[in-house]
Amino acid sequence: MSTAPHAQSTNGPLSVSIRKSFSSAERAFELNVELTAASGFTILFGPSGAGKTTLLDCVAGLTEPDTGRIAVGERILFDAKAGVNIAIARRRVGYVLQDPALFPHLSAGENVEYGLARLPRAERRQHAETMLREFRIEHLRRQRPAQVSGGERQRVALARALVTDPCVLLLDEPLAALDAATKAKIIDDLRRWNQAHRIPILYVTHSREEVLALGERVLVMEAGQIIAQGTPHEVLSAPRQETVAQLAGFENIFDATVDLIHEDRGTMTCRLPGMQSNTHVLLETPLIRAQPGSRLRIGIRAGDILLATIKPEGLSARNVIGGRVLSLERRDMIVAVRVDCGVEMEVHVTLAARDALKLAPGNEVWLVIKTHSCHLMQK
Repeated sequence: MSTAPHAQSTNGPLSVSIRKSFSSAERAFELNVELTAASGFTILFGPSGAGKTTLLDCVAGLTEPDTGRIAVGERILFDAKAGVNIAIARRRVGYVLQDPALFPHLSAGENVEYGLARLPRAERRQHAETMLREFRIEHLRRQRPAQVSGGERQRVALARALVTDPCVLLLDEPLAALDAATKAKIIDDLRRWNQAHRIPILYVTHSREEVLALGERVLVMEAGQIIAQGTPHEVLSAPRQETVAQLAGFENIFDATVDLIHEDRGTMTCRLPGMQSNTHVLLETPLIRAQPGSRLRIGIRAGDILLATIKPEGLSARNVIGGRVLSLERRDMIVAVRVDCGVEMEVHVTLAARDALKLAPGNEVWLVIKTHSCHLMQK
């Protein structure tokens, strides 16, 4: 959002420690976050209404926090105590939304030049040409937004945001409307650009695939707070909060009570209340610091459950549970099978497996679940 490129320098990490309260007839909401984002991608992941866009707006200067501080390296953008609140145009913050918001009457080249209005015409053209080339859209310089594809419009929007040499880049679901192949190419170009410039990038997404593809650091937000952070593998493979488990794609999440502790083999038995009041299901899970009677939640990915039509024997998996098929639903190349095994579980199988097992509602089946496929979470 600056008006001219700056000499390239080490900008430093983005540090944010802010609070912002909102109140309406529908709800009260408080953003209360503290984070440090180094150069490279920091992913903001979370459900709608978690506060991700509000956080970006505070960094950009579109929303003023009630209290706190925002800085990039030694450069302070906002400090409530010191009375500092740098104007949007002077923050050197690039911001790209899902809707690229290009000027429809301007060509791609003119859109990219727009942020450089204070520079001489020849210099504007030179900077814009360089950025168009870096994002492989130099052939579109005379085309207007309506004449190019969605992916090309987002490339123009990124070029327009980056031509001003921002010290921070904010991306609010910029690729959500694009197909996987187009997303991958744009992410590759953005990653290559940042290898040369090394600025902090806050990237908002609802897509697990994007979190894993960008793969540097992820912060999970819920109700205005950061509830988990780490590498995508750390956060998504073994979630400790139910919200994170849901975002990470754990289709089966149950209440459970610790029944028995097996310290000698590093496991414990947990009891899941059955759908009938007098039934329950037992699962052997990894051992955690808990006592018999402790209540927790268990998450199991549908893709981590094996399905058999004959009761299997001689397996290393500790959990073999009988059940009956309730329904089958095809989802692209996967079939979601709902099984009543005392609790209702979702299992994912391939089309070939569905056909080979002749699965149909009413069929008797067995679920095979490894101990370490049972992820234990805070209740």
